[in-house]
Amino acid sequence: MKNDILKHKLVPDHTILSKTEMNKVLKQLNIHQEQLPKIKSDDPVVKDIGAKPGDILKITRKSHTAGKFVTYRLVLE
Repeated sequence: MKNDILKHKLVPDHTILSKTEMNKVLKQLNIHQEQLPKIKSDDPVVKDIGAKPGDILKITRKSHTAGKFVTYRLVLE
């Protein structure tokens, strides 16, 4: 029986951005994608959601102070 790591309470929501969303976020943050924090393609969550190198992930965490905290990561080889 395989455990679904995405359902674990300590794993935040991960979403692969579309090309349009990627461009919008990079423009909004005024950065190049290489300036984003990185996440390796062999990370269990990255593998589980099917993200590939070059994809940008939107990671949404619950926060006691902010309610919701969103960060972005660039998937690397």
